[in-house]
Amino acid sequence: MSQVRARNPHPPSGPKVVRIDGRRLRTQESKRRVVGALLQCVREGDYDPSAEAVALRAGVGLRTVFRLFKDKDGLIRQMSETVYAELAGVAGAPLKGETWRERLDDLLRRRVSAFEQVMPYRRAALAHVHHSDVVQVNNRTLQQVQRQALVAALPETLQTDAELVDALDLVLCIDSWIHLRMDRDLKAAQAKIIIKRLVDAVLSAH
Repeated sequence: MSQVRARNPHPPSGPKVVRIDGRRLRTQESKRRVVGALLQCVREGDYDPSAEAVALRAGVGLRTVFRLFKDKDGLIRQMSETVYAELAGVAGAPLKGETWRERLDDLLRRRVSAFEQVMPYRRAALAHVHHSDVVQVNNRTLQQVQRQALVAALPETLQTDAELVDALDLVLCIDSWIHLRMDRDLKAAQAKIIIKRLVDAVLSAH
């Protein structure tokens, strides 16, 4: 008797075909170029670049800029979020050190390094803080995140000292760094030494 092969009700399927949305890819690439152009303008000292300047730098049409970002606040939002993401990432990273003083020193090193990177963007964002709800929200949230990270680095005996925390929070904020680097025109190494001395002075006074 010949054997009858049972049919497989679920035959193996062939390789899946992944469809690539060319329009979406082009939009993402255009947005990447526009954001990169905006940040580059700011890095070079243009803290309030026009949409025309961004379009020219990005190599796209002016209509593309307005299509990707409905208004200028959209570009400012992107810049503010860049600052927030960078500094919030530093604030959330585990600190190194066996003692709380070592961990606080590590916090200082990480912050001043990040401050140096995002300082131009912070200055540009502050230029729009009074008429941009997004910048205001990101600013308040960032201050809270950084303060929480500072408190977590301190021993419990110091965490409840509001004046001490306020003093350290002031010393270790990006605006203090901007004052030393831009208003006082100090080198990054000099500014870092001053920040460290201020931290030590606040703790010694306590």
